[in-house]
Amino acid sequence: MSTIISNLCIIPARGGSKRIPRKNIKDFLGKPIIAYSIETAIKSGLFDEVMVSTDDEEIAEIAKKYGARVPFLRSKEKANDVATTFDVIEEVLLNYKKERISFDNACCIYPCAPFVTSSRLTESFKMLSNYDTVFPVVKYGFPIQRALKMENQQKILFIQPEYSLARSQDLSDSYHDAGQFYWFKPEILLQSKTLMTDNTGGIELSELEVQDIDNRVDWKLAELKYKLQNELS
Repeated sequence: MSTIISNLCIIPARGGSKRIPRKNIKDFLGKPIIAYSIETAIKSGLFDEVMVSTDDEEIAEIAKKYGARVPFLRSKEKANDVATTFDVIEEVLLNYKKERISFDNACCIYPCAPFVTSSRLTESFKMLSNYDTVFPVVKYGFPIQRALKMENQQKILFIQPEYSLARSQDLSDSYHDAGQFYWFKPEILLQSKTLMTDNTGGIELSELEVQDIDNRVDWKLAELKYKLQNELS
């Protein structure tokens, strides 16, 4: 007999991060950075199951220490440098299906996303009733229509020269993925094989709520932003 569970949280955390070694369990202001994602997911009260997908035994133990489940380890194929977020999610959902367990909704929260809050998770979950997927976005600081490219070493050109004389205030806003979490309907995701369908919704975050963490400078900036965010809240 199949079991249907309302909401699943998937936190993907492989062991082989290259730019920042052991990034997913590196100390961030006093505890492993993955702990923030786990604790926020649990605190939100939105999920019937919070699980970590990992190929690494140490990450698995830390995840369980902070309250997540690790019902199975990730395959080597889905833990390499070219595996996408969708690949990891798909493997998780199919592994649950083997156990005859399915979910109405699911959310993938990245392990290095200490800025995610319960309120943002709840806000975006409420939108899911109208969309296939929902994720946070952040506005570009300057109109991308006036973006430049560099050729022949230092020669710069407009990518879209038709906007070379346009005033920035007359151009429409553009956004990019905040890289924090994705709500989705599992069956639709498995069919479409993408986290962004033609029916995807987004919530806008401020720059203070977002920080890519790809190197040591990013890490320090994230810690400073996190402290500032908490001082202002």
